[in-house]
Amino acid sequence: MDEMREAVTAVLGDIDFDPEELHAKYLSERDKRVRGDHNEQYVEATGEFAKYLDDPYEKTVEREPLFDEVEIAIIGGGFGGLLMGGRLREAGFTDIRVIERGGDFGGTWYWNRYPGAMCDVESYCYLPMLEELDYMPKHKYSFAPEIMEHTQNIGHHYGLYENACFSTSVTKLSWDEDTSRWIIETDRGDKMRAQFVAMANGPLNRPKLPGISGISSFEGHTFHTSRWDYEYTGGDNGGNLHGLNEKKVAIIGTGATAIQCIPHLGESSEHLYVFQRTPSSIDYRNNRETDPEWAASLESGWQYRRMDNFNTLVAGGDQDEDLVSDGWTDIFRNLTGTAAKLAGRKLGRRITGREKGHLMQMADYQKMNSIRNRVDDVVEDPATAEALKPWYRQFCKRPCFHDEYLPTFNLPNVTLVDTQGKGVERITAKGVVANGVEHEVDCIVFATGFEVGTGYTRRAGYDIIGRNGQTLSEKWENGPRTLHGMQTTDFPNCFFLGFTHTAVTVNVPQALNEQAMHISYMISQVRDQDGTTIEATAEGEQMWVDEIQDKSKLGERFRAECTPGYYNNEGKVGNPDGFFTTSYGAGPIRFHRILSEWREDGQMQGADIS
Repeated sequence: MDEMREAVTAVLGDIDFDPEELHAKYLSERDKRVRGDHNEQYVEATGEFAKYLDDPYEKTVEREPLFDEVEIAIIGGGFGGLLMGGRLREAGFTDIRVIERGGDFGGTWYWNRYPGAMCDVESYCYLPMLEELDYMPKHKYSFAPEIMEHTQNIGHHYGLYENACFSTSVTKLSWDEDTSRWIIETDRGDKMRAQFVAMANGPLNRPKLPGISGISSFEGHTFHTSRWDYEYTGGDNGGNLHGLNEKKVAIIGTGATAIQCIPHLGESSEHLYVFQRTPSSIDYRNNRETDPEWAASLESGWQYRRMDNFNTLVAGGDQDEDLVSDGWTDIFRNLTGTAAKLAGRKLGRRITGREKGHLMQMADYQKMNSIRNRVDDVVEDPATAEALKPWYRQFCKRPCFHDEYLPTFNLPNVTLVDTQGKGVERITAKGVVANGVEHEVDCIVFATGFEVGTGYTRRAGYDIIGRNGQTLSEKWENGPRTLHGMQTTDFPNCFFLGFTHTAVTVNVPQALNEQAMHISYMISQVRDQDGTTIEATAEGEQMWVDEIQDKSKLGERFRAECTPGYYNNEGKVGNPDGFFTTSYGAGPIRFHRILSEWREDGQMQGADIS
């Protein structure tokens, strides 16, 4: 025990809190929020709720159905689809079609146009292909309009607009064994064919709604944050929601999206009610404009060096220099192996695994204490401040970074309705009921996020029919089965991008770029070997399933003690479709190395070309 205390003191100094008391507090707050229905507490956006999927931004352009054939079809036009298309173009492929539900490229950044929307990962790392497009973001953290413009520029740069189908949703995807082609059917009457398909639907793309009693009875106006109704609110990404000046507004949810739009709602609404089940942790953002002298000093290859530096640090690795030096890297320096190495250097010895685990826990407690202290420093009303404090470990939920969110609760027209972890009770014709009190409002904004932890085909919105009529939903009924997360047996020439059986990273576009390069390599090998199909073997698939199951145990105890959220499948840690259950638990550095070595080996172990 003295040795563990010695390691903690070497890095953190004297501890001024009781760790056992904090641990008990965290568990009690978790228990308030655990529900037996887990992910089933949310309503799928179908039937009467399908209106929440409608596109408010672009008018669908009429066109004739397509019955043609392309070499490669990419389903999804966000960063995953754009990176996939760009890497294929660089590999010499020309016959490419992107099929996108939205009216343009952008993916998440097409849909998320709510006021205040911005990336929370540094833009110099987050926006892909900056060097390829010779572009430098305007701010350290880019706002949504610039990000969407960048996605459009990628589309133009690689000629991906030329054969794209926008405002088009795939309804069925089936393999034709006789022709070795995929048949793609859509809601526009299309029945096109493709030799290869790449599924770039995105990990967070399908809005979800809370299954609140009476949700259909409200007589006022409602919308989801991913379909922001500017015709009703007025304003734009920068705020000035003048349409709400005489409106009482409720927003349900206090996650990453709500953190960004609530300051603008509070600034413009006659009165804003913020309904909170679980508070987010709010750290400093400190956004700033890009320094032109710094930008001019960068040498070729700067972005990939910067991304790798950031990815190494946030994956628990060590670097001689922190190039990004922001809230993310600060958290990980203190909560991962970097802190353990620092303790070892100060003590002059290698610390044990038990000491490391204890050090990480104490560092986490200390960091979250600083997050809670910041709430006290900013929020004037003591009761409101107490309700805004997060009582859980740092990575039980996605950390948030914002400088205007907490001060919003000092405005006289903003009321925090803390539901003590129970959530909203019901919705009436006139408003929202919580804690037995009805709050009459004119508008309800659902900031309830996207579907996570449901089956892959449900999130995609269609099923995939492979060899011998087998559907992907049937094959993956008890959990996904893949080779490296990108192929599955009996579904030849079909590739998946995302976080199913791949490594979760803070910087999502970097992970998608690694996958796009890997898939481009596989398709290139089919071409170069004069092949027709490539498919995961049963042995290769089983090898990767075993590896995923083995590594999924990492962090399972941690997530079991977390407050419910999409990271731990709303408290159901064993969910076979869960966010971390189906990801590669050994982390992105090791996963990307596995892919790189697989390509360098050239034997394509676990996959067959025929």
